[in-house]
Amino acid sequence: MSKYCGKALVCLIAVMLSTHAFAEGLSDAVMLSPELMALKKEVLFTVHNIWILVATCLVYVMHLGFACIESGFSQRKNVINVLFKNVSVVTIGLLSYAMIGFSLMYPGEDFAGGYFGFAGFGIGTDESGMTPSYNEAYTYWTDFIFQAMFAATAATIVSGAVAERIKLESFLIFAFLLVAFVYPMIGMWKWGGGFLDTMETPFYDFAGSSLVHSVGGWSALASVMLLGARIGKYDNGKVNTIYPHSLPLATIGALMLWFGWYGFNGGSVLSADPGAVSLVFVTTSLGAAAGIAGAVLGALTIMKQADLGMALNGCLAGLVGITAGADQFSPLDAILVGMIGGYICVVSVLFFDRMKLDDPVGAISVHLVGGVWGTLAVGIFGNLASLAQLMSQLKGVLCIGIAAFVASFAIMAALKAALGIRVSEEDEIEGLDLSEHGASAYRGLHLAVNREMKESKNGK
Repeated sequence: MSKYCGKALVCLIAVMLSTHAFAEGLSDAVMLSPELMALKKEVLFTVHNIWILVATCLVYVMHLGFACIESGFSQRKNVINVLFKNVSVVTIGLLSYAMIGFSLMYPGEDFAGGYFGFAGFGIGTDESGMTPSYNEAYTYWTDFIFQAMFAATAATIVSGAVAERIKLESFLIFAFLLVAFVYPMIGMWKWGGGFLDTMETPFYDFAGSSLVHSVGGWSALASVMLLGARIGKYDNGKVNTIYPHSLPLATIGALMLWFGWYGFNGGSVLSADPGAVSLVFVTTSLGAAAGIAGAVLGALTIMKQADLGMALNGCLAGLVGITAGADQFSPLDAILVGMIGGYICVVSVLFFDRMKLDDPVGAISVHLVGGVWGTLAVGIFGNLASLAQLMSQLKGVLCIGIAAFVASFAIMAALKAALGIRVSEEDEIEGLDLSEHGASAYRGLHLAVNREMKESKNGK
């Protein structure tokens, strides 16, 4: 026991010596011994690595949030189908990213400044991948699992936009191809050291407003254009409301996504640096809150009502918008970016309805429009704001948008020709829970309500 207590004490001393507060009263000439320097490095490496793993867990929680908000916004007859897709996306995302995606996204320095690279199939490392020689803040395995959680998010975005009428097998194939090839190839352009990262004024996307969210949004737009609207959504030239079955569930989902976003953005600092992580937490929080305020303002001024669904999507739009520059925005910048993002989200939802592009959960407005806005905002607000930066952001948005849309459109069009992508009219009316899964999410509740109604009727 004394052996471990002694080592813990040495670790504590090393960390104290490494802090500015403790060192403030010491002479600048005081130097740590080589042993303490090595121990300090080991302790910091461990702390940074643990934080990124914790952030990974928070990003994982976002998948539960997506499942709740998407199923809440859907009709009761399609809940099992929505949940099945969300569970499947995590499965497909992790496996495909491990097999192919990670090596496409991070092919190595030999492909710096390029458009494409590949480091080989599968994942693996030698002993150096477990030490600071790989990275001073995290191991190879931590790097992979954190990025893998991001990858699955892009396909989850598409799931919401195509809900309630897409064939399950077609969606699962599309999700695999998106996460295995489209998302990582585009991500390589910036995060893997590709051409967007080596421009004279590098494109900037801190945690993925464009590289994650708008990629999913562009993919969703292409899919919705090929899939068509739900039955009854745009009959007789009118936009008809198809009511969500559970706004309480959708609200839980939105708040869980907000919670998970602290890992999404906070983990993207890629260290446990106190100043950087705490700033990102503040800007993320203010962006979400301002997004709600902007969406409520938009709903009141345009729709003349305080719409809860719009408020929830405004929260997410604020979060998506802040993500590109969460480490560069001041608190005031975060409020402005989030509020504008929330307001734009309302306008966007109404616009896509007028264009008869049916998106049951507002995913295109939140992730595509919000992602584009947040990416451009980096050139307008914050530490990087300049005309040169704005032009780089615009170039990145265009390159990412064209690539994601064209690739997704081509994949979905091929699936439409080969397998079909839409369920039959009969199955859609009956509900995908019964037609695709042979079950009902609320069968027990439905039977109980019917029994109570019969008993009440007989009692009268």
